[in-house]
Amino acid sequence: MIDKPELWTVIIGLGIGSYALRFAFLGIVGDRPMPPWLLRHLRYTAVAMLPALVAPQVVWPAATDGAADLPRMSAATVTLVVGLLTKSVLTAVFSGAATLFGLLYLLG
Repeated sequence: MIDKPELWTVIIGLGIGSYALRFAFLGIVGDRPMPPWLLRHLRYTAVAMLPALVAPQVVWPAATDGAADLPRMSAATVTLVVGLLTKSVLTAVFSGAATLFGLLYLLG
């Protein structure tokens, strides 16, 4: 069990770090134009976040104690294929979710 002072220290520290990171771009850079190479890299940040959040749950799912299973692998594959074909994030996410819950229902 974590004690309250330690918890609040971590929460406040993460808040300060998050603020400092945003301030570096908004406060220091301000109204000056950013270099093209930085803008090019920042453009891919949002695209990289979803796979970074989902990949551990597909490769090492806590629900199965780390054992890979058919519903999660199938949902990840369907999401990837639908995303590549349609170029629509929402369509890909919803099709992957439907695949996951459908297979969990059928196999469970």
